[in-house]
Amino acid sequence: MFVYVGTYTEPPSGRAEGIYVLRFDTGSGSLTPVRTVTGVPNPSFLALGADRQHLYAVNELTEGGVSAFARDPRTGELRALNRQLSHGADPCYVGLDTSGRFVLVANYSGGTVSALPIAAGGTLDPASSVIRHEGSSVDPTRQTRPHAHMIGSTPDGRYVLATDLGADRIVVYQLDTATGRLVPNASGPPFAAAEPGAGPRHFAFAPNGRTVYVINELASTLTVYAYDGERGELRSRQTVSSLPVGFAGENSCAHVVVSPDGRFVYGSNRGHDSIAIWATDETSGEVTPAGHESTRGKTPRGFALDPTGAWLLAANQDSDTIVTFRRDPGSGNLTATGQVTEIPSPVAVLFAQD
Repeated sequence: MFVYVGTYTEPPSGRAEGIYVLRFDTGSGSLTPVRTVTGVPNPSFLALGADRQHLYAVNELTEGGVSAFARDPRTGELRALNRQLSHGADPCYVGLDTSGRFVLVANYSGGTVSALPIAAGGTLDPASSVIRHEGSSVDPTRQTRPHAHMIGSTPDGRYVLATDLGADRIVVYQLDTATGRLVPNASGPPFAAAEPGAGPRHFAFAPNGRTVYVINELASTLTVYAYDGERGELRSRQTVSSLPVGFAGENSCAHVVVSPDGRFVYGSNRGHDSIAIWATDETSGEVTPAGHESTRGKTPRGFALDPTGAWLLAANQDSDTIVTFRRDPGSGNLTATGQVTEIPSPVAVLFAQD
């Protein structure tokens, strides 16, 4: 199995060289460097193509872009194909729609979301749809205007959700796969409002597709939403802190992941520098705090579980390390293995099977 690490290459955000390719040992959890793909500026988030033979990376720059690569499943190596504009400054997230025919991008500073068709051979065509978000919220520094942070399809393929940290909204779209156009939800509410000042950042669905977990960057909280697939509606059920009782320092949340069996949810804390762990209720999807595990580094921006859920890799952006943890599927607990891989300014972690 291979692991791809997205990074920041441009000062002052980082000093990495590009996308790092490593081989992952599923028996020991060790990482072995394969190569570094250079010439890719600020590839801060990565996505694997539906055929697993292509990879897409944002270029988080003022003139934002998305880069396409051909991937060799045997060697893990990447070959650059082409690059298209993302139509917004600082794209921070890239994913694929459920059909696998479109790349979806969230542009943070630009406050826009876009869809780009995937052409034959995995190259990207120019954007088929660009939507500029509207709105603001209560934080006088971070929420004076829209900041799109993540965009992704619902598991049933009927809707596309986009979190906006600046507007405190999870916007609901539909994607017309014939034209590649993103359109506002016509079946139900156009968005779900987050709590004022929450700053919704990333989301993850439970395996059953009925519950969405949204990590809130500014409030350091996790909100549990029930998802109505008929209307594309999100209904808030519960909000809990990502921090332990008594913590009084500065913190912001980054990423959220659900275990493959749906029994646990994990979220990263930057400041407390930990992975928060929640156990889920099988019926309601609501969560109960189940502990915290230090990431043994600074500013865990991204992390990922391997496809089996046995391992967790945490990317510590400001201490230049990827730290390997073994996961107990019964308790959800994480145990550091002692394996630390040095990579400059790591941001995103992506597992890809051979």
